[in-house]
Amino acid sequence: MGKVAVGATVICAATICAAAALIVRHRMKSSGKWAKAMAILKEFEDKCSTPISKLRQVADAMTVEMHAGLASEGGSKLKMLISYVDNLPTGDEHGLFYALDLGGTNFRVLRVLLGGKEGRVLKQEFTEVSIPPNLMVSTSNELFDFIAAELAKFVATEGEDFHLSPGRQRELGFTFSFPVKQTSINSGNIITWSKGFSIADAVGQDVVSELTKAMERKGVDMRVAALVNDTIGTLAGGKYDNNDVVAAVILGTGTNAAYVERAHAIPKWHGLLPKSGEMVINMEWGNFRSSHLPMTEYDQALDNESLNPGDHIFEKIISGMYLGDIVRRVLLRMAEEAAFFGDTVPPKLRIPLVLRTPDMSAMHHDTSPDLRVVGTKMKDILGITNTSLKTRKVVVELCNIVASRGARLSAAGILGILKKLGKDTIKEGEKQKTVIAMDGGLYEHYTEFSKCLEGTLNELLGEEVAKNIDIIHANDGSGVGAALLAASHSQYPEVEES
Repeated sequence: MGKVAVGATVICAATICAAAALIVRHRMKSSGKWAKAMAILKEFEDKCSTPISKLRQVADAMTVEMHAGLASEGGSKLKMLISYVDNLPTGDEHGLFYALDLGGTNFRVLRVLLGGKEGRVLKQEFTEVSIPPNLMVSTSNELFDFIAAELAKFVATEGEDFHLSPGRQRELGFTFSFPVKQTSINSGNIITWSKGFSIADAVGQDVVSELTKAMERKGVDMRVAALVNDTIGTLAGGKYDNNDVVAAVILGTGTNAAYVERAHAIPKWHGLLPKSGEMVINMEWGNFRSSHLPMTEYDQALDNESLNPGDHIFEKIISGMYLGDIVRRVLLRMAEEAAFFGDTVPPKLRIPLVLRTPDMSAMHHDTSPDLRVVGTKMKDILGITNTSLKTRKVVVELCNIVASRGARLSAAGILGILKKLGKDTIKEGEKQKTVIAMDGGLYEHYTEFSKCLEGTLNELLGEEVAKNIDIIHANDGSGVGAALLAASHSQYPEVEES
């Protein structure tokens, strides 16, 4: 072999060795980055851990805070608001009732015809109206005159089949989803506006009085029989369908719970005890917090950057507004510290709330062999292309960790309510079921979340007690539920007794 050939062989061998060394170094670097990404995921999973023992501590803390909130105003992070709803629907209600649902940039007006135990909801109609943006920042008169005018138009379309008994005034259930200091079943002063509304002259005013005056100006003869929020409406709708309903939980963009309390178990109630001996309590449970809640640095950062730091901690780890963003925050750290998506951090991954919970749910439920939905969502929402199957599997696992923590803590909250009511154990000879009415997009559409919640509640209660506890889906509390509360608080007593 000539010298040239030998030299070429040596050079080729050296080149091959160098290339091999580069590949090895690259693989070591890649495996080092992957190990770092997995370490971030594992640390997060450990901090989100919700063993049954911890969930019992959360449930006990919820019960303690419920007692404290019922004892005095400001006695707890749980407001435990007295709703003045002391008559939930029984199913005997008859007649025509209206509902107005005002909770955002649109409002709905409904009419419902009730036919008693046999007929139930015989017929219902509704219309939805967008509020012009200028009215959201105008005056109380301008906003409520607009609403009353639309209400007048809707009443004018009342057909023959919606029959109002002679000599009767129409009655309305009003769902008002803004902070209110309630003073009776049909009065409450506006504390503040949110969701893009800012109407200064309405703050401190009775919202029912403002609506009633506007209806008078527009020639609408209608009495507001009940002022409620959507959670209490859900409780009413659930109770109407199933008399064993004792509580309602909303798990949607936000979260809340309401339940039926014995009136004598409310120390801060100073009025006459209601005839029914019961009072519905609006817990405002999104504001619950406890040292037992498994918080991570991602939750802390989310809270610090939110519009209400330090408030609604429970809501921020279990509700639909925030779950997707927790996933985003963990992915961002993996991208920054472990080059999880390559050498550059995807810019869209830095945008708060860009990853919504419905998209997280779609990825979590992806059953395709190549996790195609995950790949599409990463590309369309975060601008991350060419994700490997290995990467997509990690994203699904991350969704599972965040959703499971939220679902299991929601179950612990429900156990807290059941403990307060003494329904977490079996009493000798008691055969009655205890039913929780659930609503909200997170519960309704995120199947893995709702399955995990129900499974965890059964685990916490134990097999025997769990047989007596049912969860049902109650729909449209803010609409039909409000109309039912107008019926159960009607000025015409025979509505309830006929």
